[in-house]
Amino acid sequence: MGICGLVSCISSTSFEIQPVDFGNENVVHYDDNNINGNQQVIGSVFSQQGNKGINQDSAILYQGYGVENGVFGGVFDGHGKNGQVVSKFVMNKLPSLLLKYILSLPKITSPKQNVKLVDEESVKNKNFNKWKEACLSSFKVMDKDIKSLEKLDCSCSGTTAVVAIRQDDDLIIANLGDSRAILGRKTEEGVIEAVQLTTDLKPSLPSEAERIRNCDGRVLALKEEPHIQRVWLPHEDVPGLAMSRAFGDFMLKNYGIISMPDVSYHHISPNDQFLILATDGVWDVLSNDQVVSIVCATNNAAAAAEAVVQASLDAWKQKFPNSKRDDSTVICLFLQ
Repeated sequence: MGICGLVSCISSTSFEIQPVDFGNENVVHYDDNNINGNQQVIGSVFSQQGNKGINQDSAILYQGYGVENGVFGGVFDGHGKNGQVVSKFVMNKLPSLLLKYILSLPKITSPKQNVKLVDEESVKNKNFNKWKEACLSSFKVMDKDIKSLEKLDCSCSGTTAVVAIRQDDDLIIANLGDSRAILGRKTEEGVIEAVQLTTDLKPSLPSEAERIRNCDGRVLALKEEPHIQRVWLPHEDVPGLAMSRAFGDFMLKNYGIISMPDVSYHHISPNDQFLILATDGVWDVLSNDQVVSIVCATNNAAAAAEAVVQASLDAWKQKFPNSKRDDSTVICLFLQ
């Protein structure tokens, strides 16, 4: 059975998101303006357990983040023995940790109307640099917080993260691992095309493999799955991590696995229709174009995420009928 978004509340003292219902839900849809009941539904989040075991994915869609029309979206794909704990811990803490860092940085003021356009561009750049600094700092602290958790062994457990932060027409993307963010953009011909905003950070990427090998880690694939490059200790055939960046996985942190995200900026134009964040359980079986087509066909912000997840489940059955299906989690955020 799938799980759709729940309302949650924020604690200003602990800087953590906490679900109102402290159950075992994997996703949270938080609306900071839900008290007046007039907030427009601009997106959806949905997660479906695979058949490998417990659902280790977590996700949050947080409307009213930072500014009135601000949004925080994040999907977190846990792995290892305690991956589900790590992904949920990051989901609960990272949004508020980022806001805490932003509030601690100097405020950037917009230029006056009679100032040249170049100064407006300068303010945009400064705003992005401010968010980039906050992302890099908060991801670093987040990893330290995971390591300091008592009675939780994260030597071979961790989570990926792909985070999107909307502030007015500014979109900041922070990516850690092999989840992915794509954009649905309208062309001049009126067709919605897929634009990939992140790079899948896997050991097969030459720059990632080089860093790992420079730190004495090994990158190689198993004979039974030659298409999947994995990271191993220098002299032991463990743990075989299939991504090059992650929270946790402390056994490999001295051998090239890092928790520093790729942070990028995108200015939202009128042609940018929607944003999709999803774990690799979706991208393993669906292309960017297929996901965009599914959202276009659904044309419903509240139902789009579930439609993509359902399509990925059907694709798994067709493409890998004898393989165990991965967890699949999707956020769909409509931008217009």
